[in-house]
Amino acid sequence: MISEEGQRYFQKLHESPAFGTSGFDLAGLRAGMATRREPTIDAVRCTRSEIDGMPCEWVMAAGADPDLRLLYLHGGGYVSGSGAFYLAMAAHLSAATRCAILLLDYRLAPEHPFPAALEDCIRAHEWLTVSGPGGSAPAKDTFIAGDSAGGGLVLATLLALRDRQAPLPAAGIALSPFTDLTLSGESIQSEAELDPIMSPRCLPQFVSLYLGAADPRHPYASPVFGDYKGIPPLLFQVGEHEVIRDDSVRTAARAQADEVDVTLEVWPGMFHVFPSHEPLLPEGRDAIQHIAAFIER
Repeated sequence: MISEEGQRYFQKLHESPAFGTSGFDLAGLRAGMATRREPTIDAVRCTRSEIDGMPCEWVMAAGADPDLRLLYLHGGGYVSGSGAFYLAMAAHLSAATRCAILLLDYRLAPEHPFPAALEDCIRAHEWLTVSGPGGSAPAKDTFIAGDSAGGGLVLATLLALRDRQAPLPAAGIALSPFTDLTLSGESIQSEAELDPIMSPRCLPQFVSLYLGAADPRHPYASPVFGDYKGIPPLLFQVGEHEVIRDDSVRTAARAQADEVDVTLEVWPGMFHVFPSHEPLLPEGRDAIQHIAAFIER
């Protein structure tokens, strides 16, 4: 059941129109999601780096193990977003999981359309296995997580790494992933008036800018159509009131049918990527603890 604090916050979000309600403001979206949101917990070390020219940043809370590494892929519809926007969330994740978190600024569409972002994420995971916050050092274990478009990239990266017979992370965590670029999920209509974050009107624009002429049914673009045989354990977290809620539900079912160890959490009364909202709601704190328990398992 949703907390009273969560209910109040959900209602407050509805005081402003969801993105895309009255047009697609790419410049505004990019400006907002380029904001640097510093960690709000003490004793967190942030260290900027780069991978073959790609900006990235390590986030380590006190007590985190630099050899346990989690690659986090930001959201933003494949056309916006930055690691800087997720520093506060990464700090919470590092504190809970005891992992060093790597935030990656992968290339954005439409300047760099599919599959540029995917190739960046593949390269980042390869780099993560042999490079840590202190420089060259092998990882004990790696994990991959992300939200929205970044959640879609988590799943696409796992599929591509497996197909290339490259080392795989120990597990993947997809938060409100955008996995169906054919936009066929029923929740796009059923949650249209309830989702306070995204209007269904913005979804075709995200798809067009990201894919160009590429096939939206390609599993690297729409992981809901993927073959998940040989993929490591997966955790899906999604809010009840999301227009892309069914992207998680259907992809989780697809992976489970391929005998992957899947945990699907649909959080009552919650919204798109609710664990990223600062300060954390009770549901956000619980969700991050669930991620930590999943990684520990």
